[in-house]
Amino acid sequence: MAKITLEGQEHTYPVIVGTEGEKAIDTRKLRTDTGYITFDEGYGNTGSCQSNITFINGEKGILRYRGYPIDQLASGASFLSCAYLIIYGELPTQDQLDTFRDKVRENANLHEDFKHHFQGFPQNSHPMAVLSSMLNSLGCYYPDMSSNDREKDLANFDTAAALLISKVRTIAAMTYRMHRGMPFVYPRRDLRYVENFLHMMFTEPYNLYEPIPEVTRALDLFLLLHADHEQNCSTSTVRMVASGGANLFASVSAGVCALWGPLHGGANSAVIRMLSDIHASGDDGSRFIEAAKNGKARLMGFGHRVYKNFDPRAKIFATAAEDLLKALGQKDPLLDIAKRLQEAALEDPYFVDRKLYPNVDFYSGIVLRAIGIPVDMYTVMFAIGRMPGWIANWREVTENNKRIYRPRQVYTGPKERTFQPIEERDGHRR
Repeated sequence: MAKITLEGQEHTYPVIVGTEGEKAIDTRKLRTDTGYITFDEGYGNTGSCQSNITFINGEKGILRYRGYPIDQLASGASFLSCAYLIIYGELPTQDQLDTFRDKVRENANLHEDFKHHFQGFPQNSHPMAVLSSMLNSLGCYYPDMSSNDREKDLANFDTAAALLISKVRTIAAMTYRMHRGMPFVYPRRDLRYVENFLHMMFTEPYNLYEPIPEVTRALDLFLLLHADHEQNCSTSTVRMVASGGANLFASVSAGVCALWGPLHGGANSAVIRMLSDIHASGDDGSRFIEAAKNGKARLMGFGHRVYKNFDPRAKIFATAAEDLLKALGQKDPLLDIAKRLQEAALEDPYFVDRKLYPNVDFYSGIVLRAIGIPVDMYTVMFAIGRMPGWIANWREVTENNKRIYRPRQVYTGPKERTFQPIEERDGHRR
């Protein structure tokens, strides 16, 4: 039990302990008992929910999906098997995985009327705006899955989950092609998840895209590493929208909007722009490092809101980036600069003392760039990867939560004032 003393009166509240030893004071009755609320701007010390999905220990650099360490999943699982794990709680058997893959494959195509939706956007529309709109529009085509009746929507959950995981990459590929004035490419039933996405992205008339195993594996790994990440900005947004009873399509569409922000999903794009600027200036990274240490340059892709140690996903993806470029025979000067910045972060006392280690965004931009995905699509790729986590969190809220999320505030505006008609207000001139 925890004791809180306010205005000379002691109040006792239970302590909640998670399976990994995390402790929280249950203050749900604090305002009723005392009239006080807790103030925690940015929710950095507030537990908004109890969840069974993902565990992070930022101090120790730990990330686990449903109890499985991220490095073990990265070395032995695929994105779709991790999606199944995150959504359903257990790694699939072969039969379960085959069934899940079949559901995803069957739902890859979009209704033909979607072409008209794409045509309604200006060609230079941001891909994230298009993605959010299209995901919400999907609910119009599947009213049984988007009824906003929790019981009905949960009854159709399995189909809706597979449908979203499948169609999000189809929408992404069509958005890419719309933006470039290219004809849409239909999905193929003989290709697996990532291969099919690359086919829809890069196939040209009379020039069929041939999957490259190293590219397929690198992109699959990218999606796997982004599949969930606890109560981040976009995931907590999905839960907030879901708590009001909104359907899965509306909730993940809101998640896309939250992810769009440069402080959340746009970090890997910022890394590429930083590396490109360094290269364009003729610097190999050395001058930039000194400028960053002197506060004259901003180092993107280093440090993390949660991880106070090395981002475990960065360790995995650093090797993947190098292996991919080697397999493709590419010599990317940006990777050389990235390596130099990484070495400085690991050895220079300035970075070590501040724990400014590279995070996953630092390397993911390099991989996406090598694959040929343009910078304006980077956050869309993030959204494809994060879809299983959003779906799992929506289900967790919809099955277990009976209260709408409704944070309190500390009001700092004017006290009560008396309304004056417009002709009596100071400064008014007829």
